[in-house]
Amino acid sequence: MEGWIVPPPKQPEKSREELRTEREEKVKWLIRHGFLRSERIKNAMLKVPREDFIPPSYKDYAYLEVPLPLPGENATISCPHSYPLFYEPLGLDRGHKFLEVGLGSGYGTALAREVVGNEGLVVSVEIDPLTFEFAKGNLDIAGYHDIMLVRKDGGLGYPEMSPYDRICVTAACEEVPSPLMEQLEIGGKLIAPITEYGVQTLVLFEKEEKEVKQKAICAVLYVFLRGEYGVKRGENG
Repeated sequence: MEGWIVPPPKQPEKSREELRTEREEKVKWLIRHGFLRSERIKNAMLKVPREDFIPPSYKDYAYLEVPLPLPGENATISCPHSYPLFYEPLGLDRGHKFLEVGLGSGYGTALAREVVGNEGLVVSVEIDPLTFEFAKGNLDIAGYHDIMLVRKDGGLGYPEMSPYDRICVTAACEEVPSPLMEQLEIGGKLIAPITEYGVQTLVLFEKEEKEVKQKAICAVLYVFLRGEYGVKRGENG
């Protein structure tokens, strides 16, 4: 988590009510700062308790704007603003078939499931076995039993359920893995942190019949994609 100051682990002390109040205040903050506009994403962030997707020793920090460590290699739960930062440009909405590359804590997966609703589908792929089991446990306890969780190299996507309306890559890559672009529906959108010369930029891609349009959104800082399409920097991040 280079570039971030992570608070020290501690015994959780805050009540559910205190954390619920913090969640509501965080949503107001996200709206004021222009991160959050969609009613469905707003309602999802109000409904899903972020603290339930964080290891106990970091629960009290759930609504701070810092990434927090998770079980697994270099695994983190991203800052709260990161979720609308990705989902708003995607235009994630009811009924979408959504592929998430990088399951993390399962929090973003739960948010996406709330946004796409019963008419949609969420598929999430995770390469790290420890991270996968942690997230799966969180989602099971929270009652999300209809999300498709896949433990494999996320850069390969999950062709069995393709094509997808929306794809979100939550780790930095040098370019979008070709299998992911192949699994994206014509007219679909994909978002990913793209790294070039050591700088990461969040980029939105829109797949058209004959070309793929792209739009840079902002600078970001994410862990590196692992696996076959991982960033080549000594060992893949």
